[in-house]
Amino acid sequence: MARQFPITVHWRQENRTIQHLVTEGDYILRSFEIQGDPLPFSCRNGCCTACAVRVVNGSIDQREALGLSRELRAEGYGLLCVARATGPLEVETQDEDEVYERQFGRHFGRGRVRSGLPLDEE
Repeated sequence: MARQFPITVHWRQENRTIQHLVTEGDYILRSFEIQGDPLPFSCRNGCCTACAVRVVNGSIDQREALGLSRELRAEGYGLLCVARATGPLEVETQDEDEVYERQFGRHFGRGRVRSGLPLDEE
C-alpha cells in the first residue's frame, strides 16, 4: 500500500487551515479537491500563479512547475496544481498578484512590444 502524508494548507485568504492525507506521488491540489476541499487554481499546468503557496515545513516535488523561477523556488514558493506529495508538508497560500509580479512583472509593463519594424510599418 502506498504511503500517505499529512498535508496542511493555511489558506490565508479564507482564514482557515485544511489538512488531508495525500498519497505519495499524488497531486496535492487534485487530492484536496477529491477530499472535498477545492483550493484556488487556474491553469492546472504549473504555468500561472493562482495556486501559489510558500512552504512552511517540508518539501514538494514540483518539477512540472513552469510558472516559477529557480529563484522563487529557492525562496520556498510552490504551485499546488503540479506539486506532488513526497512527505509531510505545511504550506501557506500567497497573494497571486504578488507572486505573479515577482515571476513575470519584470518582463511586462515596460511599454509596447515592438516588432522591430519602423512604427509606421507595424
